[in-house]
Amino acid sequence: MSGAARPAGHPPTGRRAQRSSGAQRSKDALYSRGALHAGAWWLWALGLATAASRTTNPLLLGLLVAVAGYVVAVRRTDAPWARSYGAFLKLGLVVLAIRLTFAVLLGSPIPGTRVLVTLPEVPLPDWARGVRIGGRVTAEGLVFALYDGLKLATLLVCVGAANALANPARLLKSLPGALYEAGVAVVVAMTFAPNLVADVQRLRAARRLRGRPDRGVRALLQVGLPVLEGALERSVALAAAMDARGYGRTAQVPPAVARATAALTLGGLL
Repeated sequence: MSGAARPAGHPPTGRRAQRSSGAQRSKDALYSRGALHAGAWWLWALGLATAASRTTNPLLLGLLVAVAGYVVAVRRTDAPWARSYGAFLKLGLVVLAIRLTFAVLLGSPIPGTRVLVTLPEVPLPDWARGVRIGGRVTAEGLVFALYDGLKLATLLVCVGAANALANPARLLKSLPGALYEAGVAVVVAMTFAPNLVADVQRLRAARRLRGRPDRGVRALLQVGLPVLEGALERSVALAAAMDARGYGRTAQVPPAVARATAALTLGGLL
């Protein structure tokens, strides 16, 4: 029976398995060597955000969003933080809707001549002069609010692209030891959004397994508080673990030298 064929579906054994595992390790090593540094991804995203902050042209803003989405789709991995781009994209749409709603209800600083609709205006006291609720809704005011909301949404998309592509742990390893206190805060900030997205997916899957709806306002309200609490606890736990391991601390460093190093590093960053 030594020459019998191996049943289909069984994993390879012997030299074939060794060659397969060796090829996989070589592939993983090649990918890790070719992966960009997390700081490079953040610099790229901040460059897109800077370009977005200097224009209100919807065509340019749309191109920036398209570039960020294409790069994320091509280069993101299966890591938990890689799933945060969709959440930031949805958040940008929510910000755009809120900006348009405020423009309709509270008016716009841009005076317009083309009145689309006139809402009932709520009378306000004298101390609230300059603020109005209701009144005329002009086309120029809505266009200004749309452009402003698109700019804010594009900034959020750029930050979401950086969160989806950059490895937070690899980025924190390159942080100078003089910025120890800032490093602990950066840990909490950098891992909060990825942990938030991972907790949302985990709780939605648990609700589906229990036969409960995972979409809609009611499901969002029931999932929101556990998600926020879990993401914050995991971020703080990671920061506490780094603190317990002496992250960023150096022995026998005079306070004056540490303060001068921190000041010079922050000045360089600015």
